[in-house]
Amino acid sequence: MNDPAFKQVRLSVRALTRYFDGFVASLKRDTPETRGTYTRALREFLRWFPHDPHFRFRVKDVRRYKHHLASRRKLSAVSVSTYLTALRRFCAYLVDRKVLEDNPAHYVGGNSRPATHSRDFLNEEEVLLLLTGPRSSDERGVRDHVMMLLMLQCGLSEIELVRADVRDLADDDRGRWMMVQGKGRKQKDERVLLPPETRAALEQYLRMRGQAEPGQPLFASAGNRTRGQRMTTRGVRDRINTSLVAAGLKQHPHRRITPFSLRHTAAVLMARRGATADELRERLRLGSLMTARLYLEESQASNYSPTTSTKEDSGGVPLRND
Repeated sequence: MNDPAFKQVRLSVRALTRYFDGFVASLKRDTPETRGTYTRALREFLRWFPHDPHFRFRVKDVRRYKHHLASRRKLSAVSVSTYLTALRRFCAYLVDRKVLEDNPAHYVGGNSRPATHSRDFLNEEEVLLLLTGPRSSDERGVRDHVMMLLMLQCGLSEIELVRADVRDLADDDRGRWMMVQGKGRKQKDERVLLPPETRAALEQYLRMRGQAEPGQPLFASAGNRTRGQRMTTRGVRDRINTSLVAAGLKQHPHRRITPFSLRHTAAVLMARRGATADELRERLRLGSLMTARLYLEESQASNYSPTTSTKEDSGGVPLRND
């Protein structure tokens, strides 16, 4: 199929930068994570733009940029799709400002979704190795242990950990709950029931931390200069990576074990214990049923066999036979 005809639009680097600043300012109603994703993705476009003097906001120009992302930058299929989504929205902004007549990025699709996840998951022996591995017994060590438990037993993501406040914890006759705000959500609208092991570790951490106001972050920095400040996703990732390295779980050259692998592990273990795709989507707060089915397929394809087949009533993932 021939590309639709587009009026050529030539912008200077200065003009493009000015429109970029206006676009970022227009994202004030979006979540900070969405603004950050679009900003980072479009900065790549701004870096590339001066090196392609023939870019005139036509479909073939956007395709050339896509080729650059995949072939020159060697980004993953998911990352290429994210970068193109950011450019698509930026071009829509230019259409609204009457700079463009139509959105050329609308006619260039992202790469197809990968058939498997890009990270590996941990088997049960590795989970126990991680949780019992070397770590400090101070506030920072206990905090890191709680974060890993929440990822492994409740499937929390890095952003859900970072967004958590002290007031998000509540108790009822079933136990202790935690309100979470997932990726792309504007409010904390999901409840997660904490399994006994996670609840006990969390209570220990809060005792060690001392008095904390309801509006303070649940997971705060324990560093000397940043003590009490909310942890960042990068900070969470660094701490989990430190534990993975200490447990010897990042040494295999053919496995990609990252902090996200902990949430991935929770999903695969839930699937191995009989959770349906709908249950996985609900318990892991997934936006797509396709993602949940992918976890089911991976759990069935792996030769991993859990040591227990009992499903946890609380929604958590049992990690050992007690």
